[in-house]
Amino acid sequence: MSASNQQHRSLRRSGRYLPSSAVPHPPHHRSSAVIRGHHRQQRRAAVATSASTALALALLAAAGGAAQASPDGPGGRPATRTAAAPDIDVAAVQQDLKELQSVAEANGGNRAHGRPGYRASLDHLKQKLDAAGFTTTVQEFTSGGSTGYNLIADWPKGGTGATVMTGAHLDSVRSGPGINDNGSGSAGVLETALAVAKADLEPKKHLRFAWWGAEEQGMVGSGHYVDSLSKDELGKIDAYLNFDMIGSPNAGHFVYDDDPAVESVFTDWFRAKGVRTEPSEETNGRSDHASFKRAGVTVGGTFTGAGARKTRAQADKWGGTAGEPYDACYHSSCDDTSNIDEKALDLHSDAIAHAVWTLSS
Repeated sequence: MSASNQQHRSLRRSGRYLPSSAVPHPPHHRSSAVIRGHHRQQRRAAVATSASTALALALLAAAGGAAQASPDGPGGRPATRTAAAPDIDVAAVQQDLKELQSVAEANGGNRAHGRPGYRASLDHLKQKLDAAGFTTTVQEFTSGGSTGYNLIADWPKGGTGATVMTGAHLDSVRSGPGINDNGSGSAGVLETALAVAKADLEPKKHLRFAWWGAEEQGMVGSGHYVDSLSKDELGKIDAYLNFDMIGSPNAGHFVYDDDPAVESVFTDWFRAKGVRTEPSEETNGRSDHASFKRAGVTVGGTFTGAGARKTRAQADKWGGTAGEPYDACYHSSCDDTSNIDEKALDLHSDAIAHAVWTLSS
């Protein structure tokens, strides 16, 4: 997670989009200066209203279908049921983290923007996604005099209109391997994408997954991606789900409260698991969902805490140590594979899959 949202406002983004020839309708390159002032505010308001309304109606429809006890639909026809999301194997997520740790160790101890460990991390994930049948695209941009990269993976089956997009930043800070921040979110999103492929899922909505570069420089990669989209392309994103730090060792259980409909997808699921959640205040404006929210896209996600300290009430509710940070190794060299709470990682990885299956149905 980015240390400060001030950096985002001070950085100018530039770059070029490198689409795969297999990707239909690739985003058109546009400078971030194209849409400004009053006109940009109008576009954001229109996109936000349209997306939120459509999403709320879709969730109400899904809830109505799930509430029917009868196995038959109208006229005796079989009722349509949304397939349940699979359980994400936490051992597979942990293995991904071990592999990212190895990438860092082979590349100067980190996976930071502009360093070889970042591109090696991206190539490692891309290989797995390509083998699973995703259409992958590497998007290039420049920040701080260094070339950065986003990895976009589109699932070729299912709907082609409205898109549910799920992402996590892949870069670490230069001081360490970044296993919780944000290997954890990157691995949870990766295993959810691979579960989509294993299930041969054909959802009603298009599924797109993303791993962002240069988040630690102020959400540069995700901001560049959003700026590269046309108005129509941006309007097709039904929701963007963000996962940044989901395995904190002194974990809290936080849910983004930016949109009530998306928030309830997570809070209801956690409640059914016997886990009480709180709104995620520490992430406000500090991770890649902010790039999408500023453009009027509906956003959501979960989080287990960074440098803020757990209160006594939270320790009583969730366990752990009151008065200590959720992640004492936040942005430090000790953010390695030993800096992960497996129970939190397992829970939040399953939450990612639940949201993807629910929102794309």
